[in-house]
Amino acid sequence: MKLGWTVYFQLGIGLHIKDSQLLNLIQGFFNVGNITLGKDTCQYRVSSLKDLEIIINHFENYPLITQKWSDYQLFKLVYELVKNKDHLTQDGLNKIISIKSSMNLGLNNELKLAFPNISPIIRPKVSNNSIQDPNWLSGFVSAEGNFTVSITNSPTKIGKRVLLMFNITQHSRDAELLQNICNYLECGKYYPSNTRSEGTITVTKFSEIDLKIIPFFKDYPIIGIKSFDFEDFCKIEELMKNKEHLTKDGLEKIEKIKSGMNTKRNS
Repeated sequence: MKLGWTVYFQLGIGLHIKDSQLLNLIQGFFNVGNITLGKDTCQYRVSSLKDLEIIINHFENYPLITQKWSDYQLFKLVYELVKNKDHLTQDGLNKIISIKSSMNLGLNNELKLAFPNISPIIRPKVSNNSIQDPNWLSGFVSAEGNFTVSITNSPTKIGKRVLLMFNITQHSRDAELLQNICNYLECGKYYPSNTRSEGTITVTKFSEIDLKIIPFFKDYPIIGIKSFDFEDFCKIEELMKNKEHLTKDGLEKIEKIKSGMNTKRNS
């Protein structure tokens, strides 16, 4: 029986084009999938059943701990249905639509109209989002964290104030995970947004940057383009430890380093 629908699913990772090398490392690690480059973005995709089995085996051994774990569990259910060719039957297709309606952004309008009587499957809940491995945290920050420097006017002799800041922003549904990261690093504070469905860990106290954040990421290095931001972050922190931010020459050094960080970095 032809159902008139094709089930197509894949694992996908999208990053800024500046981090294409990071996707190359991921592809090299799994030795499957393809990378496509756009103007400002790059995508790593794995779609064949044989290759997806490699990805699934990895995440069975090294579980996700963000809310994406729930999407992964649902994705795995679809994988098993397709692997067993259940997607070629109406009952199997209905099960896949029910699963998809609880994943990510849910069903698009076309599928909602075509399957009006489908009830979403109950979305599994993350049971453990505590930090078990420091390498997981460094990898997570490589994608989701930010090392920034703020220079603002200040009623001081030099007329400027330098502030180092480390932060991670995620959807509010991962608030507990972010709090767990604060507890694990033993510094920082979680701030929910008043206007958006997200929250942020922020570390700005210089002693915590010096004694907690920088030593941790030197022991468990950042990879990808943000590793350069971390290196610059450390250079500025060292200048501040030596009180050079309180001098005109030191401030100019900091401003020069800052001018090439984050979105202003060319490569």
